[in-house]
Amino acid sequence: MAMRVRLSFKFRFPEFLLVILMLASGVCLGFSSGGFLVNFSRIGFSIISTVEKGVFAVSDTVKNTFGAVKELSELKKDYDELSKKLENYQQMQRSNAEIRKENEQLKTQLGFSQSVEQKNFPAQIISRDVDKLYASLTINKGSADGINKNMPVIAYQNGNIGLVGKIVEVGKFTSKIMPVYSLDCTISARIQNTRDLGLVSGMGTADESLSMKYIKKRVLSELHFGDVIVTSGENGNYMRDVPLGTISKIRVLDYDSSLDIELIPIIDFSRLETVIVVDQSRTNDGKAAQ
Repeated sequence: MAMRVRLSFKFRFPEFLLVILMLASGVCLGFSSGGFLVNFSRIGFSIISTVEKGVFAVSDTVKNTFGAVKELSELKKDYDELSKKLENYQQMQRSNAEIRKENEQLKTQLGFSQSVEQKNFPAQIISRDVDKLYASLTINKGSADGINKNMPVIAYQNGNIGLVGKIVEVGKFTSKIMPVYSLDCTISARIQNTRDLGLVSGMGTADESLSMKYIKKRVLSELHFGDVIVTSGENGNYMRDVPLGTISKIRVLDYDSSLDIELIPIIDFSRLETVIVVDQSRTNDGKAAQ
């Protein structure tokens, strides 16, 4: 008869207590040796350092942002100040250039004024009437300065002497000039080369040509574009041989015995700023003219 072997495991309290004590001893040993403390310390340090790093990064970013905004504001302020200084400097340069140019013009005009034999009065144009029916220029000299009605007015521009017109109205401190381009202005004139006599009149505005009439067709072959037309000096209204303009166009009309001649004015009225009013009754040294 076969024997049956029965294996049995019996739990006994002493062995269980022994296992518990051994585990407790191991845990205590681990704490006492610092192993667990070190691990917890490392974990805590990692967490705290990560948080600190994040807080520093955020605060540093905010600090840098505010610093950049402040720096940008200061840079803009400096830029605006420099831009204003540059603008003032450029304006000062333009003003100095204009002053130098004006001084040169006045110096040139003064030199020319002194070279004129007759008594004369340099003046500045202060306004313009561009009405085609009654064109006029107003100057800053009047009866208080010795200006009288019908005095001729000339100008020195770009090295050329030219007729501007004559005084038609005089106030205490200002006067009006009827320019050569006015519809009401008619001037006795000659072709400088041939000395043929005619009449020059305006077309109403400074942008248009002057017109010369009563030059006979027979002198057509003697005329050339660019020939200078000058005042005749007749009737005492204007000095003799003051340039008026140059021939720009010649038309031959079948129904007219005279030529129709157009002139380009010697004076560029759009750039004219100063003029010289001439008193033909006196010389430049104050004596009566012969």
